[in-house]
Amino acid sequence: MKKSLWIIALTAALGVCGTAISQSPLQVTTGLEGMTDAYLTTLEQQDLSKRHDEIAKIHDKLAIKNRQAYIRKTLMRELGGEWPEKTPLHAQITGVIHHEDYTVQKLVYQSLPHFYVTANVYVPQHAPKPYPAVLGFAGHSGDGKAYSSYQTVWVSLAKRGFLVIAIDPVGQGERLQHLDPVTHKSLLSTGGTAEHMADGLQTLLTGTPIARYFLWDGMRAIDYLESRDDVDKARIGVAGNSGGGTQSAYTATLDSRVAAAVISCYMTSWNTLWAGPGPQDSEQVLDGFLADHLDFPDFLISIAPRPVKMAVATRDFFPIAGAHATFAEGKDIFHLLGVDDKIAMFEADDTHGWSQPRRLATYQWLMRWLQNRPDDGVEAELKLDTPSELSATASGQVITSYPDAETVQSWNAKFAQKLREKPAPKDTRQLATLLRRRLTIPDVVMHPSVEEAGSLTQNGIRIEKIKIQSEAGITVPGLVFHPSKGPSRKHAVLYLNPSGMAADAGENGPIEKLVAEGNLVLAIDPRGWGESAPPNKMNSGYHNDYQVAMRAILVGKSMPGMQTFDALNAFHYLASRPDVDPREISLHTQGIANNVGIFATVLEPKIKSIRCDTPPMSFLAMTELKLNNQPPSIVVPGILQDLDLPDLTKALGSRFQASK
Repeated sequence: MKKSLWIIALTAALGVCGTAISQSPLQVTTGLEGMTDAYLTTLEQQDLSKRHDEIAKIHDKLAIKNRQAYIRKTLMRELGGEWPEKTPLHAQITGVIHHEDYTVQKLVYQSLPHFYVTANVYVPQHAPKPYPAVLGFAGHSGDGKAYSSYQTVWVSLAKRGFLVIAIDPVGQGERLQHLDPVTHKSLLSTGGTAEHMADGLQTLLTGTPIARYFLWDGMRAIDYLESRDDVDKARIGVAGNSGGGTQSAYTATLDSRVAAAVISCYMTSWNTLWAGPGPQDSEQVLDGFLADHLDFPDFLISIAPRPVKMAVATRDFFPIAGAHATFAEGKDIFHLLGVDDKIAMFEADDTHGWSQPRRLATYQWLMRWLQNRPDDGVEAELKLDTPSELSATASGQVITSYPDAETVQSWNAKFAQKLREKPAPKDTRQLATLLRRRLTIPDVVMHPSVEEAGSLTQNGIRIEKIKIQSEAGITVPGLVFHPSKGPSRKHAVLYLNPSGMAADAGENGPIEKLVAEGNLVLAIDPRGWGESAPPNKMNSGYHNDYQVAMRAILVGKSMPGMQTFDALNAFHYLASRPDVDPREISLHTQGIANNVGIFATVLEPKIKSIRCDTPPMSFLAMTELKLNNQPPSIVVPGILQDLDLPDLTKALGSRFQASK
């Protein structure tokens, strides 16, 4: 699928999938390709099991109230904390399209200063005022709010007497964030998903995930609705499909002004989504969501007792079995509250999308709860406006219509800069404490068990093959290269290359030169690299590298954190060897392994030094990239709230060296 071309190109360019060494004499073991996923799946199952036990204890209204408070508090933390100050919307109607029984007002407002949101407001012409209103969320379509099936919903609701505000999500419609100046199209793929992921990785670094921007745009749209004299503030609903269903679920969960909700083609369960298509776009992945014992039903629990309908597709890629399980759990909660009629699920035997059956179910639900009358069940044939006719900006794009326009990248980069204006601790021990917490590494790293896996001689160098059991379910393969001469206890080098432990083991290569200098060298494949790199393939339109990194984030881990833990275990193994001087162990790292090596050196004061092949790019610099080209596997959520790589290298002093 086009949405993942960015991920494919990125992964290939950076070589983060490891170097295939199948049938190579340096291969240590086989079958590790799915190891990291299996480990994360175990954590996911443990998290969901704990959540199941917590939900099983809900038997009354007070318990529901407590759960709702927990859900909202936890989601707000995952979204980056308290909402920003509400600044003037500076709402402007830039044009009007007149139809027989409704008009379309072209609207631009600022959800944040200079952060422009494009919208269409569908206003009924023959319905009594004040109107019930619906905030319409578009799913992943290149045309955003103007996509035909979505536009059909907006018009059909207007014809039923609703005032509808339909907004463009970031990265879609008139809000492309990365515009080709020649073609005036996205530099990435259409539909928004690639833009969401590119920007989403950068926003994770500041602890303010891209979902925060989606939510704030929607909540400010409700502010706009409340500012209109022709809107009934007590009758505001939300409705959306796919990515728009995500936004509907989030907004109804966290904004109590929402009086009714329809969530189409999004709701499932993490147990089935995890095992099936896997994590989706960045706005649908919140740091620690599963580790905090949350799941899709928590959206329904939080919305209760307000009316909510799930509209689902039997053959959706969002697993239908998960939708059934989530609805059953939500139904139990609504029953305890005595409002069984305020939750419903409509299922059509079709595929993903806001198809006519689900559109009709949407009208029926909103008519019932916001107009207190039944729907006629008919969707009239409509003549829709073209995306260019609906454009609220002069050029058709925000960033070419407004010279002062901010993007997600620029706004996040400014926030990152503000975060780093606060000095990090200068004391290495204090930095280590902050870093350990961010990487979720235990205070004490135990000596790992190690299994011998054979040996060989290559170019006159004896090479041991070992398997380090870093923790339950994690095997770290390693190659120990022995110098032919030297003292009984030798200097040692722990060698990390994301392309694999054998990548630099060729004749006259870097490892061979280190051995010739008298060093014992241990080259390892921390989880996710080399022999344990996930298969280089796509899954439901997303690359494995992205999905493994997102799985880690969902369970409260990160790839760098887990890989650093593996490196520390390898260090402890080296230090325990009788042929190694534990005071003379250094790290040599390549590429994105530089970050892991720096982390390990800060956390373990007994590591003598680290030599990186290049100075590492700071996380702040990563947020400043106009178009992010860094891999998902280097992201540590929220790290810029505490520190950056230059803080660590400065604290290391002479222990840190970079070759270039």
